[in-house]
Amino acid sequence: MSYAARKGLNRNQIKYVAIIAMLIDHIAWGVVDPIYPLLGQIMHFIGRFTGPTMAFFVGQGYIYTRDVKKYQLRLGLCALASWGPFIYFEFGYFPFLHPTIPFAFNIVQGVTYTLFLGLTAIRVWESQRLKKPVKVLCVIGLCILSLPGDWPVMDVLGVLFVHVYRERPRALWTAYSLTLLLPCVGMALAGGLVNSWFHLGVLLPILALRFLYNGQGGSRRPVHKWFFYVFYPAHLLALGLLRWT
Repeated sequence: MSYAARKGLNRNQIKYVAIIAMLIDHIAWGVVDPIYPLLGQIMHFIGRFTGPTMAFFVGQGYIYTRDVKKYQLRLGLCALASWGPFIYFEFGYFPFLHPTIPFAFNIVQGVTYTLFLGLTAIRVWESQRLKKPVKVLCVIGLCILSLPGDWPVMDVLGVLFVHVYRERPRALWTAYSLTLLLPCVGMALAGGLVNSWFHLGVLLPILALRFLYNGQGGSRRPVHKWFFYVFYPAHLLALGLLRWT
């Protein structure tokens, strides 16, 4: 996919915008919603920027990374490190430490878990040892495994489609957009537009990545690679403490 020296924001800059949007979204879930519902929905609308943006860059990252196994390991370790803080932020306890909580509530996961499965889907798709029907079944299995995660299915297929259609821009944007828009529009309608219109904020990353991303990576300083992996579990823990103590 060519960006032909387009002016705009590089990958690092858009990632930091996504991190800020995520923080705004989580502050709304943890602090603002019960007091200011309309403000909370506006903040959630902004927060829809993050999950799809991270999926897009993980899909691109398979090509750009020097070592995909290490990349996948980083995502997996971040998902593991974020598991406890995510559940604590959401429910006020750590996994399996509350005897009356149903099992299903102990296995919910943050977005890094879903992104890890998305990167796994690419590796499955690129495997030379598997036939295509087996690959399709494996991807379906990964989508099922993503159900306890944040942005389930969407951030598995979104990652995969960005990679598979990387040389076909029209197909890429069609598949990526439909993967995000159809479920989010469905959630907005199912929850009632008055209370769930914020799901339509998924349009923000689609438009920003389509028209503002210049295709450049930005600085290669290690801080830009590691910041999200540290910030994600740390901010969940900090907001959890603010919410529940």
